[in-house]
Amino acid sequence: MVRWLVSGMAAMLAVGQAAPASAYLFWVQPNFTGGPVTGDEAGLGQPMPKATPAELKAHMLWNMRAGLNVAALQCQFSPILLTVPNYNDLLSKNAAELNDAYKTLGGYFKRTGGKTWQKTFDGYTTRTYNSFSTMHAQLGFCETASAIGREARKLGRGKLTQLAIDRMREFRNSLIPAGDMIHARRQLYVPIQPVSMDKACWTKKDQFKAACAPPPVQQASAPNGRAG
Repeated sequence: MVRWLVSGMAAMLAVGQAAPASAYLFWVQPNFTGGPVTGDEAGLGQPMPKATPAELKAHMLWNMRAGLNVAALQCQFSPILLTVPNYNDLLSKNAAELNDAYKTLGGYFKRTGGKTWQKTFDGYTTRTYNSFSTMHAQLGFCETASAIGREARKLGRGKLTQLAIDRMREFRNSLIPAGDMIHARRQLYVPIQPVSMDKACWTKKDQFKAACAPPPVQQASAPNGRAG
């Protein structure tokens, strides 16, 4: 009996090292990370032709706000993600910065949209919100929205735009369906050596004999003698 427990514990240890829990909804979360953006890159939102740098920043902030709003609605199946309180905190603490972004966007559409600018602006807002609606990528989206919302709560006032610049690519990437990375194929080295099941290595009381213990694993050394 003891010998089977030893083997079972070794197998469980191998699985534990292969699959560390790293997120609320995943054992191993997909990697959605992306670098900072300027706002005019493809795939971040609706095109903003002739937009100034300030207008593009407002565009990114408004996209992040919309995404966190959608998350507050879609991710309530997991209250531990705190998407609702995160979003409410964002609105109350950053009202001035959000209002400035809205005014900047309004100025952009007035400048580029002609007499129908308000209708174009309204359409932009609706399409921006709709662009975050997802079903097949819901878990990754909700997990990412939760992380962004938690970071937003830690920031002081006036720093929300920079957060949008830094994490909007990641937020958009999270809309791509991806499964738990614990199922991804990968090469994994776990230094566990099998325990001999030879009867000669066990006493009549099912105790393992020290003489049958495998030698310790030796770490490979680099040519200069230092561990590699």
